[in-house]
Amino acid sequence: MKTTTDRWWNPISITVFIIMLGISVGLHHVGYLNPGGLAALIIFSFFIARTIHIANQWEKAVVLRMGKYQGLKGPGIFFIIPILDKIDNYIDQRVRVTDFKAEQTLTKDTVPVNVDAVVYWTVWDVEKAALEVQDYQTAIYYIAQTGLRDMIGKHELADLLQERDKVAEDLQIIMDQHTNPWGITCQSVGIKDIIIPQTLADAMSKEAQAERERRARVILGTAETEIAYKFAEASEQYRNNPVALHLRGMNMLFEGLKEKGSMVIVPSSALDSMNLGAMGGLVSLAKANELEKTT
Repeated sequence: MKTTTDRWWNPISITVFIIMLGISVGLHHVGYLNPGGLAALIIFSFFIARTIHIANQWEKAVVLRMGKYQGLKGPGIFFIIPILDKIDNYIDQRVRVTDFKAEQTLTKDTVPVNVDAVVYWTVWDVEKAALEVQDYQTAIYYIAQTGLRDMIGKHELADLLQERDKVAEDLQIIMDQHTNPWGITCQSVGIKDIIIPQTLADAMSKEAQAERERRARVILGTAETEIAYKFAEASEQYRNNPVALHLRGMNMLFEGLKEKGSMVIVPSSALDSMNLGAMGGLVSLAKANELEKTT
């Protein structure tokens, strides 16, 4: 950013000075001006050129007259009184971004973390920003850094990782309370990164893996309990209804015999009691017919 010293001259003031200088030299050359008059006219040209200044569209120039606040000038071309007036600063009113960080800051549960963040801010009252604070950009940086450290110390690591948006919102409110008296508003704060020690990251990863395994075992145990409960209900039904039990056995054997290359060995008493011999013959006959069709 250019300082006021760098912007003493602009294209318009330079052009005016060159034109007046040329006129002065020409008048001296034709004899209308003596050397003293030429020097006076050159000095006058310099002061006339110094009255002309330009502020960009997004800027306001803070003008002091003999050390007292005179007012704001710009954007565009404006004029001041040389020697009496001074442009103290050109204040940018666009949204600006400031990066800040908190290194090795302890959380509420005493875990050291490094946090990188960014704040978007803008000057909405140029007069306050010029008169109330000496270097508002540096002040915003330190307020943001201090506020971030305070927010980290008030939150545990888990909350800090899971509620980034809430932490950033709270930090934005705190910063806005400090900067509003300066005519500056902090529009938003973003948490870019939270870095924790590698050993702690490995431990958290193992803990998360163990938690997933525990949940899987709980789900499996719950499923086994439900299956056992259903089997208990089924056993009650089969105990009082032998025909249903035989039908279930026949269905299971039939499903097993349908698979290619499967072999099922059952006691002979089961064949007699459930008439499985006839069923096995029917299955074999069906398989033989299927084999003839394929060949």
